Amino acid sequence: MTTRIGILTGGGDCPGLNAVIRGVVKAAVGRGWEVIGIEDGFDGFLHHHKCRPLGLEEVRGILPRGGTILGTSNRGNPFSFPIMREGKVELVDVSEEVRSRIDQLGLTALVVVGGDGSLKIAQEMMRRGVPIVGVPKTIDNDLLETDVTFGYNTALETATDALDKLHSTAESHHRVMVLEVMGRYAGWIALESGIAGGADVILIPEIPYDIDKVRESIIARCKRGRRFSVVVVAEGAYPSGGNRVVLEAAGGKSVVERLGGVGEALSRELGGVLEMDIRVTVLGHLQRGGSPSTFDRCIGSRFGVKAVELIESQSFGQMVCLKGRHITSVPIEDAVRSLNLIDPSGEMVRHAEALGIMLGR
Repeated sequence: MTTRIGILTGGGDCPGLNAVIRGVVKAAVGRGWEVIGIEDGFDGFLHHHKCRPLGLEEVRGILPRGGTILGTSNRGNPFSFPIMREGKVELVDVSEEVRSRIDQLGLTALVVVGGDGSLKIAQEMMRRGVPIVGVPKTIDNDLLETDVTFGYNTALETATDALDKLHSTAESHHRVMVLEVMGRYAGWIALESGIAGGADVILIPEIPYDIDKVRESIIARCKRGRRFSVVVVAEGAYPSGGNRVVLEAAGGKSVVERLGGVGEALSRELGGVLEMDIRVTVLGHLQRGGSPSTFDRCIGSRFGVKAVELIESQSFGQMVCLKGRHITSVPIEDAVRSLNLIDPSGEMVRHAEALGIMLGR
């Protein structure tokens, strides 16, 4: 019998997803296997028309494209699937339907490309007998057991490019420019883009900030003749003794906490004391879109090939990862046991502060 594998992309989109899909398809077809693409994450298993064959023709030309040709969903959890009953939304477990559909499709294995949430779902499906291999995807870079996740590099380049542009207008108008970036509970995008983009203040979730010290650092710059400041703030950053700013809390129609608005909140806090014009830029989904960087195209392609190699050796329950320059794998359960966060006492933080960057403390 011909080996037939499935692939889906779950969670938020990011640059490099198509590179992974292409890598899986080319490596699988080269072995004489069949590939079935599942559209819109795990939700695709519940709709017959969302499971379609992928061959070389279907992945032709997709390498430089952003997004994912399969579509995705960050609300698609088969263990907590929303259905309408008597005019009300109820969350039900449809995992058996998903597993049954996998059997109907005759899949030997399933490649799940996703972040923390999608891979936790994959782990639960493994416990129900589905052979799965994971591929780490997130612009937040918050997955353990891999040096980097694909998509992060492109998002970082987008944030750094924004900082380069904000610098010139901040200096011209003698303003404080606040750039809010993504990252959820991890500050990697804020910290690395802030260092690369010459930010004066970087605020990250791992170090609750003291607003008085942030004000003092900006005033001190003015006294030195630097009449502008560039501040990078991660969406999950929050003040000492305070809370994160959320657009939508978990529960109801949302399965995850939606962060956002910290840039405006910070602007209001600073505006009460600083005699400077303050402007806020929310980079938002620009960080998720666009053509993937060279690094993300390469690492995504290699991750896809490695996923097929793991299936070939029947190494299920593993997540592809990068260690140094070597592509290897680790158990999915090790990668999702907690988040990969910045060490407040770590080397990168120390180096940022040595560069004169204020980190809110």
